[in-house]
Amino acid sequence: MEQYIIKGGNPLVGEVEIGGAKNAALAILAAAIMSDETVMIDNLPDVNDINVLLDAIAGIGAMVHRVDRHTVKINGKGVTSVDIEYDYIKKIRASYYLLGALLGKYKRAEVALPGGCNIGSRPIDQHLKGFRALGAEVEIEHGKIIAEASRLVGKHIYFDVVSVGATINVMMAAAMAEGLTILENVAKEPHVVDVANFLNSMGANIRGAGTDVIRIRGVQRLHRTEYSVIPDQIEAGTFMFAAAATQGDVTVMNVIPKHLEATTAKLLEIGCEVEEFDDAVRVVSKGRLKCTHVKTLPYPGFPTDMQPQIGVTLALCEGTSTITESIFENRFKYLDELARMGASVKIEGNSATIEGVEKFSGARVSAPDLRAGAALCIAGLAADGITIVDDIVYIQRGYERFEEKLRSLGAVIEKVSTEKEIRKFMLKVS
Repeated sequence: MEQYIIKGGNPLVGEVEIGGAKNAALAILAAAIMSDETVMIDNLPDVNDINVLLDAIAGIGAMVHRVDRHTVKINGKGVTSVDIEYDYIKKIRASYYLLGALLGKYKRAEVALPGGCNIGSRPIDQHLKGFRALGAEVEIEHGKIIAEASRLVGKHIYFDVVSVGATINVMMAAAMAEGLTILENVAKEPHVVDVANFLNSMGANIRGAGTDVIRIRGVQRLHRTEYSVIPDQIEAGTFMFAAAATQGDVTVMNVIPKHLEATTAKLLEIGCEVEEFDDAVRVVSKGRLKCTHVKTLPYPGFPTDMQPQIGVTLALCEGTSTITESIFENRFKYLDELARMGASVKIEGNSATIEGVEKFSGARVSAPDLRAGAALCIAGLAADGITIVDDIVYIQRGYERFEEKLRSLGAVIEKVSTEKEIRKFMLKVS
């Protein structure tokens, strides 16, 4: 099993290039099979989740051609099955987007119930509500979601809760339904807008993505396109908080600053300097930072995927901070690991109280999920001594060349898999 071993104490300094947004790319890849013509998608992140989904798409007969690490061509004309095997689904949650894509195009889909990180309950009831409203019969049998319709017809659908996955999934199905679909109480995240823009580039008629109401006029077919995925706001935010926690000076390149406003606002609150450019943001951290209060909310609020990263940073800030997690109930698992490094934390229900300490001490910790794993690496970079982060397979699901990018900023970090490699690292840095 691979691990990261980190020698902390070095401020991160320099520039880092941000890759394509994983969450946007996963939905866009699923939507690509809705065309019988060749679709080319670039600025894909080369991470495990993307590669697993591409295998699943190829597994049902679609043409998948990897042009290079960040570019793929997909043609859905050869799809021979609408049944997605469990081995693919259990690895990533976003494979449920194949439900909306297959139902929209073929009026039938069979997809195993999704897996992914254990960060809390993530029901798919709003997805199923939307499919049923469009005219599909939906059943869950033997661990599979089976959706089928003789025809899909546009409908006015109001989601009971804001759900990114349901918004995207129902939007995909409605793109090839008959007539007008109106979606209300929708998610507004940048990747929702990116998926809508991608579908429109293939000939869909979707208006209002990024606002409270999305209107979709169904079309009979979708055509070829070339499309570039937006930059990853969560990867960008991770490096921004890494700069803050290590007293560094980092410029994140290839970003859309508008997507980072909630992150930027909190960095300014705790005392960082933030400078915005057209497609870059610079974060400078000088001296000890100040406490603040955070509540995770749907976009444009503070993202739940950034909660562990700010949590690690607040644990080093002067004073008492609080975090209220309103999206996922299991998102505080990393705080138990952080306490092993000297953090002072108390969890009550969906709130955490964090009393800032002056420094962390290196320890062996385990990554409970994707974002928490990246956050514990940040803690290791800011700590005195050596930190070992286990279970980094989670991190590799969502961050491309994570350790390489950190090393380019001056971090002392290596990926190891044996005790011999750990001893070699210890000798090298001692």
